[in-house]
Order: sequence, then structure tokens, then C-alpha cells
Amino acid sequence: MPDREQRIRERAHRIWEAEGRPEGRELEHWQRATDEIAKEASEAPTVRMPLTPNAAAGPLRDEAANKSRAARR
Repeated sequence: MPDREQRIRERAHRIWEAEGRPEGRELEHWQRATDEIAKEASEAPTVRMPLTPNAAAGPLRDEAANKSRAARR
């Protein structure tokens, strides 16, 4: 996933700059950036979409049909 790698690269660069641009700590900064991005991804809310456009309305239609049947009795 190139987008993820680019995000890690940019985050590692910001970490490096924030620490005063030290030499020889590239791997540490890369790992820290990777960990931070992974943590953000795991904390992101999951959006669940219905499989079909009418899937969300299904139970409501069933309930309406049941009420209609009950009213006819």
C-alpha cells in the first residue's frame, strides 16, 4: 500500500525534525512512525454499510407487514 508507506515516511521525517535532526536514528524513527500509524488505524471507527440499498430497510418493512397482517385479522 504505497499511501501507507508515504504516510510513514512523512511521519518519520516529522519525528526526525522534532528531535533536532539527529544522525543514525532512521530505523528508530521509521519504527515509531509505523507504530503510530498502525495504532491510529486500529482506533479508527469501522463504518459498516448495508450489502444492498434496501438491506437497512428490510426489518422495517417486515415490521410494517406484520402490523398490516395483524390489523386485517
